Amino acid sequence: MPASAPASTRADAPASTAAGAPASAHALRGLDWFNLFVANIQTGFGPFIAVYLSSQSWTQTAIGLALSIGTVSSMLSQVPAGAWVDAIASKTRVAAFSVIVFTASALLFAIDPIPLFVYLAEILHGVSSCTLGPAIAAISLLLAGRFGMGVRLGRNARFAAIGNGLGALLMGACGQYVSERAVFYLTAALTLPALLALVPLRHSATERRHAPRARGANRLHSWRVLADRRLLLFCGCALLFTFANAPMLMLISGTLTAKGSNPSLLIAACIVLPQMIVALASPAIGRLAELRGRRVVLLLGFVMLPLRALFFATTSNPVLLIALQVFDGVGGACFGILVPLIVSDVAGRSGHFNLALGAVGFAIGIGSTFSTSAAGWLADHAGMRWTFYALALVGAAAVALVLWAMPETRPIPEAASPSERRERLRRAPQTPTAGPAVPADGAGKGRRAARAVSPPERL
Repeated sequence: MPASAPASTRADAPASTAAGAPASAHALRGLDWFNLFVANIQTGFGPFIAVYLSSQSWTQTAIGLALSIGTVSSMLSQVPAGAWVDAIASKTRVAAFSVIVFTASALLFAIDPIPLFVYLAEILHGVSSCTLGPAIAAISLLLAGRFGMGVRLGRNARFAAIGNGLGALLMGACGQYVSERAVFYLTAALTLPALLALVPLRHSATERRHAPRARGANRLHSWRVLADRRLLLFCGCALLFTFANAPMLMLISGTLTAKGSNPSLLIAACIVLPQMIVALASPAIGRLAELRGRRVVLLLGFVMLPLRALFFATTSNPVLLIALQVFDGVGGACFGILVPLIVSDVAGRSGHFNLALGAVGFAIGIGSTFSTSAAGWLADHAGMRWTFYALALVGAAAVALVLWAMPETRPIPEAASPSERRERLRRAPQTPTAGPAVPADGAGKGRRAARAVSPPERL
């Protein structure tokens, strides 16, 4: 490494590997394919579980318990899994481990759906989901750098959406023409191409080296990252957004089922249409986040939520309900891209990126866990229309929090003009810090590194 470089390999160099060389097109394509195949695998753990267990004479109460075990294990694993991913040097090994655990989970479902196997499969799936997401985000950050992260996440979302759509078609056809059990054998088989897609990433996605810290400094620094005002505000935004968004499809499903004809087909259309929007719009949304900032994209995605809820409250026409899922596609694309992007802005240089990502995942888990039961209770006691009005109110609260409290987190390129840097620093929150985020080889070099980082980025 040249003597003029900072002690830690730069995280903001575009499309760079840990060694500082440009990331190869082969590695970037490997990440594209990995996102596609992982989305295929995840599709098998969606609504197909409820269909399969119902065919095995499980009661709805027992199915709900099994799914709740998976949800709770996932929520509790978010922060520890993020810390574990941070501690592992090779993110591709973490990703491979997660995929192998998915294989074991799918085979447990397929071999014999007794309660012990099903509960264990749900726990394994919940925990491995919490390691896979941070691993993909970390690999993306290492390959693209902080200033190319938005575009990279847009590509990730596009290929994941394509994988979700293809996975739904493959597994739906498998369940229809073979058996519900065969869906999980197919899910296990799809883990093999996912593992092969990791091969070109082995030498590209390795952890960056950091200067050694004093004893106990790592723990103190991790708490400082978790206490960052921007991260806490974003956790609040994510919780409100998920609380309002998670029950929407469940409530729409109830409305479409009450209408009668072909509810399964209509519900499938409600799922596929947003995935098409995500696949088409994600790269443009990633570029917009890099050009115009995170708050613009966050507001765009969050505004979709109360609008969607208000329209749902005023119509029960199946065609209109499906068409309104366009709002879900735009909102989901914006939110899905900005979760790892904003976390990389806040904690990308700290060495605790995945820990911070786990904290946001925990907030999302709280929102999704409690919102479905709350919305179901409100729908039973106040009716579907008032439930949608209540969800619109929660969505409006999320928009207000972004508008009035959430700061811009987009990092400033070092090549930015002095006037742009002054204006950005003037509007940035003055987060208290205890020192520069970039370790220094010496006092003079440490001061130069500190001046190169704006106050919001100094953790």
